[in-house]
Parts: sequence; structure tokens; C-alpha cells
Amino acid sequence: MSETTLTTTIPGYRAGTWTIDPAHSEVGFSIRHLMVSKVKGRFAEFDATFVTGEDPLDSSVTAHATVTSVETRDANRDAHLRTGDFFEAETYPTIDFVSTGVRENKGDFFVDGDLTIKGVTKKVTFAFEFGGFAQDPYGNYKAGATATTEINREDFGLTYNAALETGGMLLGDKVTITLELQATLQQ
Repeated sequence: MSETTLTTTIPGYRAGTWTIDPAHSEVGFSIRHLMVSKVKGRFAEFDATFVTGEDPLDSSVTAHATVTSVETRDANRDAHLRTGDFFEAETYPTIDFVSTGVRENKGDFFVDGDLTIKGVTKKVTFAFEFGGFAQDPYGNYKAGATATTEINREDFGLTYNAALETGGMLLGDKVTITLELQATLQQ
């Protein structure tokens, strides 16, 4: 698809370097718990840089989340997640993502890349939904988007689990990662 076609279908699109606005963004996840519900969490400390090309398909992103900043609204669980049973935060202090490409299919965008958790790197694809572009009251040009993907945590060495007396396992294997993003165009 040509640059002209894509940029005209993305009102307000601008090429440049964008940095994440952490006050208006969130890096979250959810996992099945006790086989009956989902538990959600987030990383309070994260950073990302987006470089949008003249052709949106030539764009890229690098991002990381600080493992010790994991929050699930339960201090004991958060502390457990930082141990070797899960993220092993002392040895692997960040979760990192580096894009390898952007694709468009029937108006939907996908960001492919390498996700590294606990020293293991796997290819993932985020479905990317543009929220739009706007100028804030301070003159900053902003972009908003939501990105989601699903991973198998065991692929990244996060294998801790426990059998339940009622059958099944304490934790599901699938983890949904949801990114609510707002970024500022650098001048």
C-alpha cells in the first residue's frame, strides 16, 4: 500500500520521534487465576520511543518495563512475582520489546517484534488500534493507541504453578498484555 493511501486514512498522522507519556499510559496484563477468573496487573515504571516514518509501515518502537514495578494490588503477590519463581527481577530487571516491522491488513495495523522476558526472547505480534492525534492545552502534539497481544508465559520460563484440590491449576498459561499508550511528538 502506498504512503499516500495510508497517511490519508490516518487523520493527523505525522512522521517523527515520539516519547511515551507515562501519566497517560499503562502497561497491563491479565492471567487466569484459580481457573475461574482473571487477575490483572501492571508495571508502574516503563518507557517507550516510537519513530514514525513518512510511510507508517516504516515505523518502529522500542520499549521496556521495570520488573520491580509490578503491581497487582496485593503486596505479597507482587513480591512473589519479583522472585525466581516468576520474573527473577534481580537478574532480569526489565522486560523489553523491539519492533521488527509494522503491517497493515484491511485497515488494521500489527506491530511485530521481539519480546524479552527473563532473558528469553520470542517473536510476538501486537494488534495496534489508533486512538487518534490531538494537541494538548500546552501545545504538545499527542498520539493515542491501544496495543494487545497474548503470550504463553511458559515460553518465557515463567513456569511456576500449583495444582488445585478441586482440579486444574492455580494459574493459566496464557497472559494477555494490553498497552494503553499516549505519546508526545518531540520537536
